[in-house]
Amino acid sequence: MIIRHCVEESNIDENYLVTDPTQIKHVIVSGGKIHSMSGFIDPASHLNVDYSLHRVTKCVIAEKFETGSPVKIEDSGLVFALVGPSSYGHYGSVDYTQRLTDMIDKVKENAKVSPTASVQTSTSTSNSNSASSDTKA
Repeated sequence: MIIRHCVEESNIDENYLVTDPTQIKHVIVSGGKIHSMSGFIDPASHLNVDYSLHRVTKCVIAEKFETGSPVKIEDSGLVFALVGPSSYGHYGSVDYTQRLTDMIDKVKENAKVSPTASVQTSTSTSNSNSASSDTKA
């Protein structure tokens, strides 16, 4: 499986250009559908003229950001939208190694939490599988 940049179909124009590049996510596509996805990209690493090593230039197109949502495919393969030149800005130097280390540490920390653990909110205790405004994606 390959991790790809992805945009919702509602976020592209008639010329297949991404309208709002801050609304791009990393996804894994399997069988023509989103298998899994991350949160939104970080403009400092993805839309940064000063850091070209991970710049987003094209995105697969999904109906919507939901696991199982289909991505656009034609006879020649996946359909891509492009990120236009005006979408990039100067965000300065990026320590991508430190960002990656921080992300890996956070993933490890989150993996230690049981998926059936109870979550204490200010008003009640609920199962962590329930939606909560305290939970970040």
